[in-house]
Amino acid sequence: MTSPLTTPTSGGRWTPRLWGTLLVLCAAMFLDALDVSMVGVALPSIGADLGLSTSALQWIVSGYILGYGGLLLLGGRTADLLGRRQVFLVALGVFALASLLGGLVDSGPLLIASRFIKGLSAAFTAPAGLSIITTTFPEGPLRNRALAIYTTCAATGFSMGLVLSGLLTEASWRLTMLLPAPIALIALAAGLKLLPRSEREKDHNGYDIPGAVLGTASMLLLVFTVVQAPETGWASARTLLSFLAVAVLLTAFVLVERRSAGPLIRLGVLRSGTQIRAQLGAMTFFGSYVGFQFLATLYMQSLLGWSALHTALAFLPAGALVAASSTKVGAIVDRFGTQRLIAAGFALMVVGYALFLRVDLDPVYAAVILPSMLLIGAACALVFPSLNIQATNGVDDHEQGMVSGLLNTSVQVGGAIFLAVVTAVVTANSPEGEGASARAVLDSYRPGLVVVTLIALAGLLITLTGLRTRRKRPSVVVAVSTPKEAERVAVRD
Repeated sequence: MTSPLTTPTSGGRWTPRLWGTLLVLCAAMFLDALDVSMVGVALPSIGADLGLSTSALQWIVSGYILGYGGLLLLGGRTADLLGRRQVFLVALGVFALASLLGGLVDSGPLLIASRFIKGLSAAFTAPAGLSIITTTFPEGPLRNRALAIYTTCAATGFSMGLVLSGLLTEASWRLTMLLPAPIALIALAAGLKLLPRSEREKDHNGYDIPGAVLGTASMLLLVFTVVQAPETGWASARTLLSFLAVAVLLTAFVLVERRSAGPLIRLGVLRSGTQIRAQLGAMTFFGSYVGFQFLATLYMQSLLGWSALHTALAFLPAGALVAASSTKVGAIVDRFGTQRLIAAGFALMVVGYALFLRVDLDPVYAAVILPSMLLIGAACALVFPSLNIQATNGVDDHEQGMVSGLLNTSVQVGGAIFLAVVTAVVTANSPEGEGASARAVLDSYRPGLVVVTLIALAGLLITLTGLRTRRKRPSVVVAVSTPKEAERVAVRD
């Protein structure tokens, strides 16, 4: 339901209250991305200060991913049922407290616990924030513009996090943990005044407790298994049994959802080819980028000897390009549609990743690395907003949280799975012995870069199946399961 306090003026111009609402939501998304990117550079300092092993340091990153990716489905549906504004504000407050805790602890387990809590809170703020946008801004140019700005904040936060972490870690790694706390508190105070009130869903046919338990358990176990697989071995009994347990839980989840009167996920949504392409596109888009960033960072720091700040600045052109395009992408989507922009963006990603295969041990940044960064930045500017628009268009207000949680789950699970695959490929090709030459190490990275390129190519091929050559569709409509819904969709079309 659109709040009358945030309705655009008749001329399509946004009111100050509407801008304030969007800025609060953008701040939360910015913090989620900022937090993910900042911690990576600080890990060596954290390990030295707290005396943590490499496996323990991994869980500082994996703990966040586990909480975030494992609870997104529950977070999205909770926002629909209990009220988007309430869920968003409570989760944002928890995020601020967990940030404060993470910067003050002197124990590895407590730091990991704070990271898990932050990931858990982000699993509620992300789908709630996205669904507030999609229910506040009417479908069409206004929503497209809002989503373009919103998703751009995520990319900007990710890029700025790399730079800020390099600067803050020079003083203390604790500053990288503490920085999100005051920003989150400011956003919380502003949100209490600006966010439109949302009613709880009344006719929801009860709470799907079995579905919530099974869905959350399956996602937590899936993310945990994928994160641990490179260390325990993909063919180990532990990994195979974990994947088997995931399959059993997901099967039980689907059976419960088909019979539930108020399911956590309405399976009819996934009968839409457009929705499926959006979800698979999100998986391949983020999965390929996370794999690329992982390899590019290793290449720049381990082989070229660049500092953390130098490496962050090398990635900066991609983030700057995304930020500069934030106010323009919405209009481009209005003109060309999401499918064409996603296809064009994936094509740019494929070319950018392929060009990065030219890197050597003495690269000229402007001629070798910069072209890839610019192409990847342009791709992110086109793909990420378009995927969010495509996934949420044509969805009723009472299911926006559900679809938002599903999309964010695809992003996180795709990142975890494909990063693990890329890591396994690089490990399999790594030279044996500690005295391996830099050339041999670089050669072990190339198969991983090929896999990254193939993942993006898969995303492109999936997107191309949805292109319409005869006529342009004005909107995306998800599958409906009742005659009443079908009649409403027919009238809208």
